[in-house]
Amino acid sequence: MDKLSRSRSFILIILGILAVVAVMILFQGSFNRPNAIQLSDLAQSIKLDEVDKITVANDDIIVRYKAARPEATSKKEIGATIGEQLKDFGVTSDQLSRIKIEVVNPFNWGDLLGTASLFITPLVLLFFFWFLFRQAQGANSQAMNFGRSRARMFVGDRPTVTFQDVAGVDEAKQELAEVVEFLKEPEKFIQLGARIPKGVLLVGSPGTGKTLLAKAVSGEAGVPFFSISGSEFVEMFVGVGASRVRDLFEQAKRHSPCIVFVDEIDAVGRHRGSGLGGGHDEREQTLNQILVEMDGFDTDTNVIVVAATNRPDILDPALMRPGRFDRRVVLDRPDMKGREAILKVHVRGKPLSADVDLNKIAKGTPGFAGADIENLVNEAAILAARRNRKSISMSEFDESVERVMIGPERKSRLMTPKDKAITAFHEAGHAIVGHLLPNCDPIHKVTIIPRGMAGGYTWSLPKEDDHYVSRAKFMDELAKALGGRAAEELIFGDITTGASSDLQRVTEIARDMVTRYGMSELMGPIIYGQKHEMVFLGRDLGEQRDYSDAVALEIDREVQRLVHAAYSRAKQLLSEHRAELDAIANRLIEVETIEEEEFKKFFEKPSTPETPAGGTPFNPRPKMPATSSNDESAAAGAVPAPAPA
Repeated sequence: MDKLSRSRSFILIILGILAVVAVMILFQGSFNRPNAIQLSDLAQSIKLDEVDKITVANDDIIVRYKAARPEATSKKEIGATIGEQLKDFGVTSDQLSRIKIEVVNPFNWGDLLGTASLFITPLVLLFFFWFLFRQAQGANSQAMNFGRSRARMFVGDRPTVTFQDVAGVDEAKQELAEVVEFLKEPEKFIQLGARIPKGVLLVGSPGTGKTLLAKAVSGEAGVPFFSISGSEFVEMFVGVGASRVRDLFEQAKRHSPCIVFVDEIDAVGRHRGSGLGGGHDEREQTLNQILVEMDGFDTDTNVIVVAATNRPDILDPALMRPGRFDRRVVLDRPDMKGREAILKVHVRGKPLSADVDLNKIAKGTPGFAGADIENLVNEAAILAARRNRKSISMSEFDESVERVMIGPERKSRLMTPKDKAITAFHEAGHAIVGHLLPNCDPIHKVTIIPRGMAGGYTWSLPKEDDHYVSRAKFMDELAKALGGRAAEELIFGDITTGASSDLQRVTEIARDMVTRYGMSELMGPIIYGQKHEMVFLGRDLGEQRDYSDAVALEIDREVQRLVHAAYSRAKQLLSEHRAELDAIANRLIEVETIEEEEFKKFFEKPSTPETPAGGTPFNPRPKMPATSSNDESAAAGAVPAPAPA
């Protein structure tokens, strides 16, 4: 419970007590007994010998009668006895002697509450003013603390993260190992006149492990670790960010040797003079203070600033110069070997089945960053738990890869026989063209099961990671991407909207080949168009044309030529392998998914003209399935095969 909640609870308790006291004071008369009578009536009852006992409690009188009558109450005058007052009403001593008279001193709630109210009222007023004073002090304290740093300091004898927990970035770990050595043994470097590296900038795509690597440096060095985000410096009030920077570095100097980690430094370190409000906004004042503090470190301070960003291109040049961020460590997406090492880190402590092949999983996850691989392993564990298994098998890993890359399987989506046939031939077209062209990656799986936003997909696995892409590979990829549309036109004589994402990808590749990579013989090795971005927005706003309209027309024609050539190539391949297209599509309609081994058998030479090597006969001219979705046998049948155009 925080301080504000405790204050509110205390106030509610006090108000509750005051309410109870007020109610008791208000209804203090209810403590008196009912059936009140006058002293004259009491005297008359005594004369008639109807009274058995009189109890006197202070000024209150309680009368008990001999007959079955309820008790009655009365009041006597203050300072006089009950006998003296009754004698004034004609009651004799002999009549009084026949009555039991008892004098008691009871607890008087009314007097107590009346006395208490005299003390409670000023106490309530004192408490009220004290509370207002404390609130004012708290507001003043918050105002004074507004400029304090919000960095979180982590100190521990046993580090939670070390270099053993970071995999796939061996070069980056070697760079930072020197930082760790300096923090452990600074004298070895100072004796040789070496200067402490004041800053280390970690650059990499999201999820590559920048924050994890910074924690590992702190864990290996065993020093305090201050962590803060760049956005936590900046507030709407001018000067607050600079004040927080000063306070952060003062704390760091008091705890040196230590590490100050600023995550997403691009939030505060962007190029100055790029803001909408000119060059004197709050963010730039904060950056100026960071520049001053980093350049003001002494050689014996032993404080190292580690910052992380995925946009080094928008950082201010003064922040990047030697003397501030002396080192720039690049964390790229891991290669196949690195992905396998990251998988080994994340499967620690998890029960794995004997069929799990981490090397195969690493091959099937090109482009995955460390965060993606962690998510993949977690999804596999969730799937295994959902299936009530005691260990994680390869099937869970395969499905989790597809789930992360494409999306969850949509089992509830019902496809008509016609849509199922179109999807089957579409994906078969992708797979056949990709299999026949030498520069395309091998086909791993073909399926028509909807997943994510895709109605079906063809999954290829690269043999190795490609760091460079050739023109021949781009041309083969264009033909493969257009293979689905070409198969639709070849089989059905019509085209559908199922190729919209393929066309978008094809257009982007072809235009980049012409304008970015110089892969057009007609346009030559020239880059056309310069992309400009507004740094304060951090994103591309468009492309500035640095070429004429005539050149733009030539670019459009060249892009069209590349796409049309790839489309004609895909149609020609599918026409030449029409039998395989029909067989694979019909098999997809039947089983919905074809794995790599089964897919390769369709291209082995058949023992007879009608039977493939896999032993499954197929009809090169199958029948059209029934339009009714209730006819399961027709829905599982084949699709018409009109003569090739």
